[in-house]
Amino acid sequence: MKGKSVILLEAGPNVPRWKIVENFRNSGRHYDHNDPYPNNPWAPTSYQPGYLANDGNFAEIPGMLKLVGGTTWHWGGATWRYIPNDFKLNSLYGVGRDWPISYDDLEPYYVRAEYAIGVAGSDVEDQSGKNPGLSYPPRSKHYPVTSEADVFSTSLIRERLQPKGHVVIHEPTVRTHKPYDGRPACQGNNNCDQVCPIGSLYNGSIHADKAVRNGAKLISEAVVHKITKGANNKIESISYLTPEGKEHTLKAKAFVLAAHSFETAKLMLMNDIGNSSDMVGRNLMDHVGMSFTFLADQPVWSGRGPVQQATIMSWRDGPSRAKYSANKHAFANNNPQIDIAKRAIAEGLMGQELDDRIMDWSSRWLYMYTFFEPLPNPANRVQPNPNWKDSLGIPGIKVHFDIDDYVKVGGQHALQQYKEIAGLMNGKIIDVNSDFENHDHLMGTMIMGADPKDSVVNGECRTFDHDNLFVASVGVIPAAGVVNPTLTAVALAIRTADIIAKEV
Repeated sequence: MKGKSVILLEAGPNVPRWKIVENFRNSGRHYDHNDPYPNNPWAPTSYQPGYLANDGNFAEIPGMLKLVGGTTWHWGGATWRYIPNDFKLNSLYGVGRDWPISYDDLEPYYVRAEYAIGVAGSDVEDQSGKNPGLSYPPRSKHYPVTSEADVFSTSLIRERLQPKGHVVIHEPTVRTHKPYDGRPACQGNNNCDQVCPIGSLYNGSIHADKAVRNGAKLISEAVVHKITKGANNKIESISYLTPEGKEHTLKAKAFVLAAHSFETAKLMLMNDIGNSSDMVGRNLMDHVGMSFTFLADQPVWSGRGPVQQATIMSWRDGPSRAKYSANKHAFANNNPQIDIAKRAIAEGLMGQELDDRIMDWSSRWLYMYTFFEPLPNPANRVQPNPNWKDSLGIPGIKVHFDIDDYVKVGGQHALQQYKEIAGLMNGKIIDVNSDFENHDHLMGTMIMGADPKDSVVNGECRTFDHDNLFVASVGVIPAAGVVNPTLTAVALAIRTADIIAKEV
């Protein structure tokens, strides 16, 4: 804690893993990833009816949780770095925005983030997809854990695709195959998207617990609703409500908002904080995606081992970004049997025919999903919704999100790539979902920049309007790229913590 007094506030409860695992086992809705987790009247999850109201051409409904550890309780654990070109999107390609900091500025903090949360990855691959045989992006230190061995489907994908020029990359992850920092090695339960039953997969409650052991105070079931400004436009205090509605106020030298891209923006807008640019809540970006399913020409047995591993980075970077969205293709390795059974039953199969279908398709099933790179657009935004309120009277959230032509054209290119990939795998295409899908990577709502006229925070994640108010969130990211942004948010948060520690 560097000798500082720190208080952590969490709107939801502090729930032990065993309870969440039992909730999952007793749930009849295993594909509802929020179902095992608390959904309280004063701290609703994103699946609470009415809490999110969408009015754009795409419905943003992320799987957001409210408990100590947050939504990292149920995630695949993918922990990518952005590449240097991602920080210079406008300078290089004439679209979107540049970051006010460079890859080199963040690289030491990427290292600290990887070692703090235990990332397993490959040091010998080019994650940009453009420099085969080179290790890229540049690293000052190896991953703390090596990447696990390829599952059979990944080996087959490499064998079929790489000779044809497709760059197949091992996905870095915090679901390590070796014990790390008190966490056990992954046993291949294949349940990361719901809850890791043994605690191999990292989640934020681990560092909340560490903070408490090192002297921080954690207050759960504390719903922050008020932020008060004082002299020189500094933030003077925050106030929170208990589930019973009792208000408490805390004062501090520095404040950090880390309440999800949606809730942080809502809280700032409710209190007219940090919004002289009128950019709070605006520039919402998500890695909306498409997907397709095909049957391989031989058994691959998806569902054994990690839920994520093989990715295709051939179209992550390059001159085409000036015209349309880049993409990242990832093969999901989830157990497909429920999906297969639903399809077969809908076709009317029963008895032995149903059993045969499930066995055959389960052995050959491959599912690939795609992230597209959005551009920041101030019209895409979140706002408080006064027409829906929780049990404490706090408003829900209105969301407006339109998918633009930059992503739509990228989607058309991806559909052609699907056909090529399936062909190289000698696969039979079962389904192509060309309707855009949620991927829960909600960036831009407290957008980072160099100019206070069009940005909310600077390169330190410090709000331009209040020099003692910081934001720790993927919501500060100004150029989304195509990779999962969580590791970048952790790296930025560590960098911000260093800055605060020097000032208070």
